[in-house]
Amino acid sequence: MVAARITVNGKETPISPAAPHTTVLDFLRERGLTGTKEGCAEGECGACSVLVARPGVKKPTDWVAVNACLVPVAALDGQEVVTSEGLATADASGAPAVLHPVQEEMAVRGGSQCGYCTPGFICSMASEYYRPDRCAHTEPAEPADRADGTGPAGGSEHGPNGFDLHALSGNLCRCTGYRPIRDAAFAVGMPAEDDPLARRREQSPPEPVATAYVRDDGAFLRPGTLADAVRLLRERPGATVVAGSTDWGVEVNIRSRRADCVIAVDRLPELRELHVGSDRIEIGAALTLTEIERRLDGEVPLLAELFPQFASRLIRNSATLGGNLGTGSPIGDSPPVLLALEASLVLTGADGEREVPLGDYFTGYRQSVRRPGELIRAVRIPRPLSPVTAFHKIAKRRFDDISSVAVAFALDIEDGTVRTARIGLGGVAATPIRALATEAALEGGPWTAESVGAAARVLSAEGTPMDDHRASAGYRSAMLGQSLLKLYARTTEAVPS
Repeated sequence: MVAARITVNGKETPISPAAPHTTVLDFLRERGLTGTKEGCAEGECGACSVLVARPGVKKPTDWVAVNACLVPVAALDGQEVVTSEGLATADASGAPAVLHPVQEEMAVRGGSQCGYCTPGFICSMASEYYRPDRCAHTEPAEPADRADGTGPAGGSEHGPNGFDLHALSGNLCRCTGYRPIRDAAFAVGMPAEDDPLARRREQSPPEPVATAYVRDDGAFLRPGTLADAVRLLRERPGATVVAGSTDWGVEVNIRSRRADCVIAVDRLPELRELHVGSDRIEIGAALTLTEIERRLDGEVPLLAELFPQFASRLIRNSATLGGNLGTGSPIGDSPPVLLALEASLVLTGADGEREVPLGDYFTGYRQSVRRPGELIRAVRIPRPLSPVTAFHKIAKRRFDDISSVAVAFALDIEDGTVRTARIGLGGVAATPIRALATEAALEGGPWTAESVGAAARVLSAEGTPMDDHRASAGYRSAMLGQSLLKLYARTTEAVPS
């Protein structure tokens, strides 16, 4: 097998002798690329972000920003990475490098003060700058504030140049107050025709390679097929399985966890398929949340409502449904939504494949029916979808935060009567749960203030919420009931004439 290698800013370099748990962040900094910074080591500040060439949605390749502090460098074997240093261009004459358009706008509009967070912002902004469907027909945004609050500086999260500020939701700055950063984002134009990174999008990204990176202190293995992955899991039952590493990376950094063997499944073709049929939608467990969001393009409204509230764009560029479900966390954001959608999981292992309703999947705190050696291959969502849906996430921050409570609704209301009701809850029990008592209280009854109020009282008593540093049990219970009242208010608002 070919030695593990990574291409950084156009130059190929061996990964050895880095330890298998070495992050991309540490690997880059050890090689003098110190623009990539460590702030939180948890994927919450974005100071470490870099660009990776990944399979595209609108073009063969997308430049995707990821948290370098969470990804093991061995996971990028055979892949291409661009850092903030690699965005500027220089020629062989030794002349000073020419700033990238994103870097130029950040400089002239005062988007950098202490500079610590700036390289991370630059990479996240560059990822959005190169998004193929950003907007090729609009003029650059006006950088100045508008007194009436209607312009970009008045609070819009999408600039006239098509720039989506959600691309920066995973980047934090303690100096600028964000306005000049937003001004810079809304001022960038479209990539020039001779832009090398823009041209790179027209070619396919590097093919995934099978990796066997073994050192005395551990092994990082990437099987080439699902059959190989199942075989490895049978041979190494204690191995740690990773996809985006957004959970495992935190364990490595903050809790100094180490694994004798890590098996990566993020590039397995069998786990990266997406099929939209007349009777169901099947989503591969290793597709990133960003890929799912852009490929479904609103096909499942409840998922479309979930995605902007799930951590940050940087995390969604790596995180997967399989990983979010595989950890079994009671506060994961996707389980309540998938429970409301009556999803099922396709589990595959040495004994074959089986389908398990998500409502039967969780058995206890971070425990499930998944057997040793089994992988989540796909998530299946039955159709037709309920027409009335909502996802309410109660957290201390608007974005990039862990839920105190998460509630997902999927209702079918016909002629003022609730025909079906499915409600998924997170953060109120040892596992994500269905609000079965509330569903029963709603179904068959009228969709009126009186009946919904009674059901809201039932919903407030669902689960076994606890007191912790995020919220009290009483608050969590109150938010459950309020979420149903909020849904009712939304569905009965008068339409302006």
